[in-house]
Amino acid sequence: QVQMVESGGDLVQAGGSLTLSCTASGFSFGKYAMVWFRQAPGKEREWVSSINFSGRAAVYADSVQGRFTTSKHNANNTLYLHMSSLQPEDTAIYYCATDRIAFRWKDTYDPSDVGYWGQGTQVTVSS
Repeated sequence: QVQMVESGGDLVQAGGSLTLSCTASGFSFGKYAMVWFRQAPGKEREWVSSINFSGRAAVYADSVQGRFTTSKHNANNTLYLHMSSLQPEDTAIYYCATDRIAFRWKDTYDPSDVGYWGQGTQVTVSS
């Protein structure tokens, strides 16, 4: 069955950095674009970044552009999100997700585009 296990969430001070990992199994990881979403308390889940199936192209929400970097390592079925210059407004549960359609890649995603979700990992940025 499909599993996506996230790790790396932590408490960090403003201005700090953190890298999240998402290790996938149970599906052909190399055939799917991967997506990061986040959800802050009391807010809707928002798209953060997506990377195409090959891992060669990524796009970012304006709120994280220039601070976050997504990478996809098909050889070990792992997705990463490196976050730098973190701010308190980045505090949220971060979720990795798959596109629900193989070989598709969109420049923005909403939850209806997702096939499978990870369980989420908490990132808290203190001021």
